[in-house]
Amino acid sequence: MSDYDYDLFVIGGGSGGVRAARVAASEAGARVALAEEDRYGGTCVIRGCVPKKLMVFASGYHDIHEEAQAYGWDMQPGTFDWSRFKPKLDAELDRLEGIYRKLLKNAGVTTYDARAKLKDGHTVELSTGETVTARHILLAMGGRPVRPEVPHAELGHVSDDLFHLETLPKTALIVGGGYIACEFACILHGLGVEVTQYYRGAQILRGFDDEARGLVAEMMKDRGIDLHTGTDIVQMKPADEREGEPETGGGMGPSQQDAGEEATGTYDRPKGPVWVQGSNGQEREFDLVLYATGRKPNTDDMGLEEAGVTLGRMGAVKVDEYGATSCESVHAIGDVTNRVNLTPVAIREGMAFVETVFKDNPTPADHELIPSAIFTQPEMGTVGLSEEAARDQEEIEVYATSFRPMQTAFADRPHRVMMKLVVSKATRKVLGCHIVAPEAGEMIQLAGIAIKMGATKEDFDRTCAVHPTMAEEIVTMRHPVRTG
Repeated sequence: MSDYDYDLFVIGGGSGGVRAARVAASEAGARVALAEEDRYGGTCVIRGCVPKKLMVFASGYHDIHEEAQAYGWDMQPGTFDWSRFKPKLDAELDRLEGIYRKLLKNAGVTTYDARAKLKDGHTVELSTGETVTARHILLAMGGRPVRPEVPHAELGHVSDDLFHLETLPKTALIVGGGYIACEFACILHGLGVEVTQYYRGAQILRGFDDEARGLVAEMMKDRGIDLHTGTDIVQMKPADEREGEPETGGGMGPSQQDAGEEATGTYDRPKGPVWVQGSNGQEREFDLVLYATGRKPNTDDMGLEEAGVTLGRMGAVKVDEYGATSCESVHAIGDVTNRVNLTPVAIREGMAFVETVFKDNPTPADHELIPSAIFTQPEMGTVGLSEEAARDQEEIEVYATSFRPMQTAFADRPHRVMMKLVVSKATRKVLGCHIVAPEAGEMIQLAGIAIKMGATKEDFDRTCAVHPTMAEEIVTMRHPVRTG
């Protein structure tokens, strides 16, 4: 008889934690429990990938009538009704959460709807007052969006909040230039909101291929998003506090709440518009201000350091290639480790953990050549090195093309797409592939297989084109546009 209540206790009911729990139980025969303090499905299913993608789909119909008319359809412009969309969105998330709960139940996993924290390396304390023990503990608490440490940050929303809006704003300011900021700028614009975006850097989507992110920025502007780079908020306050006030020209003084407020839905934001002064000199009121300026791991008040778990930058759990922490019985996966914060990565890390700990098959998580997509309009799909990163590493050839796709060119619309391969001169391997186009996420998944297998440029060249498609350009580019 075991000295512990469970073989494995998982903290966090997101995609990674749920996968690890049910595989350990159903395939390795482990006695498993899982605790989740909020909703099962975690960031991806409840307040991230899934609801965001459904909103991307909804926003894509924004100007479809213009294209349809060019193709002979008598289709007139319409308006988006958030009150019709939102209940269906909520119902879909409820359905998916139910599936997650059923998967755990069917696998024989005991679940606790409670907050869990470590008492020591083998003991978990629950918010219900219960204490349970486990031979192994898996940290899978994920992360959360944070507000910047600036005065009056509490006036702004974070990405989690957008899925709970009762009504859509007429005007919105998005602060940030990462993929979350850019995706929501495109989503809100597509749903009929007048969108302004501030980013303090020189170009949005820092860290991605320069040419690709430049085209995304250009297309966002062409579609009507008022994008300002090199710009940040100087002052912000409720618009009604501006009436009759003299200009101060300085900061706003102490925040009404602690700067860097992280919780969502735990306080009342001022009703009505927010007045914002930008570093570009712009002053105006917005119905909604969204901070998409960063996330951090959910490690606060978890008893981790007291249990011997070492934390790193921003409170991330430090782990080795097998997900092991500095406490022998504790492992961690997903966003709580702040390595590659993507849902499929967390799932694979969870499976690698089970292989390593419960199947006696040491399996490191593979973080090389991970395809990803940014669901802007148009989308960006990317795998491997950017042109800039590859050039820093070795001599390369760059094959690239940008063109107007057949579908929108026929409708005389200005949209452009881009296909790009970054190739090693020495080995001829394709080091990176970058696509900016509608459905780029679908294309990059398949390109990622070839690149993960070590495909060379000549392998791409030997592949027959599928015509007429946008993707055929990936295999028809014969001459490099740049070398170096």
